[in-house]
Amino acid sequence: MAEAKEFIGLDGRQVIEQAIREAEESTSGEIRVHIEARLEEEEVKDRAAHLFAALKMHKTKMRNGVLFYLAYEDHQFAILGDKGINQKVPDDFWEHIKDEMQAEFKQSRFAAGLAKGVEMAGEALKQYFPLKKDDINELPDEVSFRK
Repeated sequence: MAEAKEFIGLDGRQVIEQAIREAEESTSGEIRVHIEARLEEEEVKDRAAHLFAALKMHKTKMRNGVLFYLAYEDHQFAILGDKGINQKVPDDFWEHIKDEMQAEFKQSRFAAGLAKGVEMAGEALKQYFPLKKDDINELPDEVSFRK
């Protein structure tokens, strides 16, 4: 089993982090990506929720953080939005993004799939949470990995 950093590679990490920076250029929303090999015993949504809290994503001023979580060995992924964004987007919004990402994942284009999801989430965040003059980047843009 490859380490998560090796799985995505430096080029893949740079593609994802660039997508995060570009998405956040026009929104106060915060996007994070977390990658690990296995889920262990948790359900994918439970693991994403645990990481959402551990990464302090619920602490953003407008509660508009979005976490993209991938457990590549288990072929599982989830998108978790905080309550601020979830109150504004349509009910099937995250499922539509997941479908787009899955199409990339099926072609083994994991970095491209994550970047596409980030880009799509960024468009929604821009619509509902446009960048304000006094906005600060509340969370790191780097991809995180299970240690």
